[in-house]
Amino acid sequence: MALVSDLEGTLTEGATWRACGEYVKAKRGKFAYSLFFFLHVPGIPLVRVGLLDEQDFKTKWLVDLLTYLRGLNAEEVTAMAEWVVETEMWPKRRSDVLAELEAHQRAGQRVIIASGTFQPIAEAFARRIGVTEVIASPLEVDSNGRLTGKFVGALSVRGEKIANLKRALNGDPISAAYGDTASDIPMLEQAEQAVAVYPDPVLRKKAQKCGWRILESQQIAQQISQQSAGS
Repeated sequence: MALVSDLEGTLTEGATWRACGEYVKAKRGKFAYSLFFFLHVPGIPLVRVGLLDEQDFKTKWLVDLLTYLRGLNAEEVTAMAEWVVETEMWPKRRSDVLAELEAHQRAGQRVIIASGTFQPIAEAFARRIGVTEVIASPLEVDSNGRLTGKFVGALSVRGEKIANLKRALNGDPISAAYGDTASDIPMLEQAEQAVAVYPDPVLRKKAQKCGWRILESQQIAQQISQQSAGS
C-alpha cells in the first residue's frame, strides 16, 4: 500500500510561483519579471472573489513563468530547484504533517509526493525528507539539454495527476492521502483514509461531510469553530 501527499499547501506553506518569480527577477532582471507580474496580477482578486478558478489561475501562472526559465541547462535547473526549496519551501514546511509522513516511512510504507509543481522542485523537496517517488510536472529539454520553456505533456494537476498516480501505483492501493485544497479531492477520494491538511473552505466542507480527518493546528481549529458558532 502507498501513502500519497500533495506538496504545496500540504507539506509546506511555500509557493513555487513566488520563489521562481524571485529567481527570474535575479537571473533575468527586474523588468522582465515586473512585466510578467503586472500582466498576471489582475487575476488575483478574481480568484479571491471566486470569479476565476484558483487551480486554473495557478496553472497558467506556472505555464507562463516557465517561459522565463528557457535556456537553463541541467546544472542550472538543479541549482534553481535547490534554491527554491532552500529559500521558500523548506523554511515554510509543515512539521506536523512531515512528522506523520516520516512515521509511515519508518514503518516501511511506500510514500509518494504528487504535485503539479515543476518536477525538479518537487524532487528537491522530496530529497530533504528521504522520499524517492515523485509525480510532478516534467520540464521539456532540447537536444542540448536546455529548457525549452515548455512542459512535457500537461501539468500534473486534477485528472492528469490522478492518471499519473494510477500509472505509478500499478494497482497498489492508497492507504492514506494528504491534500489541502478542493483540487485534491479526486486524489483524496482514492484513499482508504483521506486527510484534509489545513483545508480551504471547499475541502473543509467535503471533509466534514465525508468524515475525513482534518489535520491543522489547534489554534486554527479553535478559530474556525468560533467563526462557525458566531455565524
